[in-house]
Amino acid sequence: MLNIEELKFDEKGLIPTVVVDAKTKQVLTLAYMNRESLQISLAEGRTCFWSRSRQELWRKGETSGNVQKIVSIVADCDRDALTVEVLKNGPACHLGEESCFHNPVFRKEGYGNFSMDGLMALIEGRKAEKKEGSYTTYLFEKGLDKILKKIGEEATEVIIAAKDQDHKETIYEIADLAYHVMVLMAEVGISLSEVRDELASRHVIDHKVKQEKMTK
Repeated sequence: MLNIEELKFDEKGLIPTVVVDAKTKQVLTLAYMNRESLQISLAEGRTCFWSRSRQELWRKGETSGNVQKIVSIVADCDRDALTVEVLKNGPACHLGEESCFHNPVFRKEGYGNFSMDGLMALIEGRKAEKKEGSYTTYLFEKGLDKILKKIGEEATEVIIAAKDQDHKETIYEIADLAYHVMVLMAEVGISLSEVRDELASRHVIDHKVKQEKMTK
């Protein structure tokens, strides 16, 4: 682990800090820290920055309640910039947006801005407000048994494609299976965050098991 003294602050005593959602990996904001705000962040486990406009320390969420709890802090190769992964409680942007980066400047034509969280939001939206002609709506209207039947069918398709060593078809069927599993999650009230947390806990266990095997 690096010591704070090994970091390179600029002539104003600041270091740029990119804040990232630890769960979704979405870039939330670019802020600045000085030595004192970094020390406070480490001591309190929540982000504290230096406001260049107000020339004072500010703890994220101090007035809004949108606190950012720190998961990790990593310096870049030159040790003059930081990435801070956080668990956020509410929007990161003072305008109420989830991220400060929400004004598109350029996007390559034909390149979608897909995310699992976005897909989950769409699926949950179909459950809340049924859209006529939507396949997702159709599944919710048919209910749990229909959804479970589709998951069984798609799982079988994955097995067949993988057994045939058909790479493209296996990807296609896995995507179908993932979608139907997410419909099930929305139906029974399971969030992506809960699944992420479960997988994260298993990763820790797996890491420990590997370490134990290496020491034997």
